[in-house]
Amino acid sequence: MEALHVIAGLDPRDGGPTYSVPSLCAALTRAGCNARMMTVRSDGCVARPDLQAFPQFASGAPLLGSLRLSPGLRRAAASQAKRSDVVHAHGLWLMPNVDAGNAASHARTSLVVSPRGMLAKEALEYSNLKKRLFWHLLQRRAYAGAAAWHATSDQEAAEIRAFGIAAPIAVIPNGIDLPEVLADHDEARPRRRLLFLSRIHPKKGLPVLLDAWSLLAAERPDWDLAIAGADEGGHRGELEARVATDGIPNVVFTGPLYGEAKTTLLKATDLFVLPTRNENFGIAVAEALAAGIPAVVSTGAPWSGLILERCGWWIEQGKEPLLATLREATALPAAERRAMGLRGRAWMTRDFGWDRIGQQMCAVYKWLASDGPRPPEIQTR
Repeated sequence: MEALHVIAGLDPRDGGPTYSVPSLCAALTRAGCNARMMTVRSDGCVARPDLQAFPQFASGAPLLGSLRLSPGLRRAAASQAKRSDVVHAHGLWLMPNVDAGNAASHARTSLVVSPRGMLAKEALEYSNLKKRLFWHLLQRRAYAGAAAWHATSDQEAAEIRAFGIAAPIAVIPNGIDLPEVLADHDEARPRRRLLFLSRIHPKKGLPVLLDAWSLLAAERPDWDLAIAGADEGGHRGELEARVATDGIPNVVFTGPLYGEAKTTLLKATDLFVLPTRNENFGIAVAEALAAGIPAVVSTGAPWSGLILERCGWWIEQGKEPLLATLREATALPAAERRAMGLRGRAWMTRDFGWDRIGQQMCAVYKWLASDGPRPPEIQTR
């Protein structure tokens, strides 16, 4: 099997798909489906042997720049789709997504679409007019012949159906690399850490987190709130201004962290929090659990398994549920949080290893090529 994956950008600042798509491609190749990637070049894009990065069209027109138009990618996708068994497009609303769909259609190659959270209600409301125009003028035709869509959760599958998509949906979660170093939960540490790790974006619920923390901080003077992640649209500045104006104590903004710096942060973290309004998956939750950290996550993310696996809390959105849960979680003995974290780590090992994810996606590709049985992950209307 030959699979061509197209994503508009692979700069880590663009969020979760910049980790999950390359990891999926590596897992697919290990499973016997040779996966190659195409993207638009950027400063943060890391060279890989399975990746082609094409320059963005240079133009003084801001609209063209924001759409990541790349004639080189369009031509290469059209050519390589003819030699591929499947074209897998990641995302919507950008020209490389359109180019991938058109390339698959012209080559009569199976097209798989991963919306990567972009059909969630919150996501659709952002720049709604622009997205509706883009869909009706360009994207709908390019994706009309998709043989299947890919959702990372049942919640995202429901969002795809709500958008009017009738094609089969493969529900396969993102995977996670299991770190060798686990959170120490060392009782001897003088301070505890509550960690938010994700893009600093309005949909992530950070104002609500500050609402809750402003009340909790006085009760937990030995705890710090660390907010780690890349700023988006100046939201970090808004949050920092509020922390300063309201005098909210023990809040640290670390900026984006990668590699060893992120590992060091996770090792000395006691509790993870994500009060998001909407996530299709939430790779940061999986990262925290894989590192042995219990998690507090809102119902805006599809992590009901936190309750079943007894490794965290899945709570309603809003200040009051968050404050009550953080009070409970921070009051637990360190040994109990460590036990919860180890249960989360075991869950990630069992169900979210990349090799298993690669095998599941490869089975979907073979089914589309009429070379295998229908996988259990496939949902139809």
